[in-house]
Amino acid sequence: MAQEKLAVVTGSSSGIGLAAAVELALNGYRVVATMRDLGRSGKLEDAAQKAGVRDPVDLRRVDITEVDSLASAVEAIVRDHGRIDVLVNNAGFSTAGFAEDMTLAELRHQMETNFFGNVAMSKAVLPVMRKQRSGHIVQISSVGGRSSAPLLSCYNASKFALEGWSEALRIEVHSLGIRVVLIEPGDYDTDIWERNLVIGKQALDASSPNKERSQRFAEFVKSRTPKRRDPREVAQLIVRVANDPNPRLRYLIGPDVTMQMWLRALLPWRRYERVVAKATRID
Repeated sequence: MAQEKLAVVTGSSSGIGLAAAVELALNGYRVVATMRDLGRSGKLEDAAQKAGVRDPVDLRRVDITEVDSLASAVEAIVRDHGRIDVLVNNAGFSTAGFAEDMTLAELRHQMETNFFGNVAMSKAVLPVMRKQRSGHIVQISSVGGRSSAPLLSCYNASKFALEGWSEALRIEVHSLGIRVVLIEPGDYDTDIWERNLVIGKQALDASSPNKERSQRFAEFVKSRTPKRRDPREVAQLIVRVANDPNPRLRYLIGPDVTMQMWLRALLPWRRYERVVAKATRID
């Protein structure tokens, strides 16, 4: 009888992480769902119950910015479950504000989670997967890891960095049976624009020369809320990738990202940047 596969999902209290944990469990995976605050696990537990997940999801507290604790967290998972077949690196947040207004401390904070935290978690599972000679590391990046947007310079920088690191890692570990994949969602209904959105301290300050433009951008973001898609679409893609022995490096997902990447490829840059500035209401 084939051994049950084990998936670890970070940032699973909401959004794509929550949907991925449920979808993987529905598709035969034993799931370890991690989050910074186990007090926020109720939403995941309710979703799993409503979806008909038979085996309970193993809930664990993991903060990927506490990098010195990650090796022991992974060791505990392997001790309890015997293996790790899939790591879904989903934990992250977004910082918004004009680059001129963002402090270096805010940029560093963004990078600590979205880049260094995900790198550290990936490195923690690599010895396990190397020993197994198998495993999938699925990085939840963003279209923002391929194409930058105004007011998201910190977020874009963190995702660009994760993409570059992951691309190199994929080549390094392919011969070991380990597959590294980047999933690049567009505008989905997650906490990235709500609870997990951090506004730069100076972004809406009265002294900022960009205050009015920041307010117009905030109105643009709010107007997008009804148009955001169900994160289960991304979760279903994660399952397909996890079950594919030879997945591609990158998977863009969402009709908005398809349009964005086509516009970027087809339009002259000067035309493209004018379109983006107008669409996001910063001009």
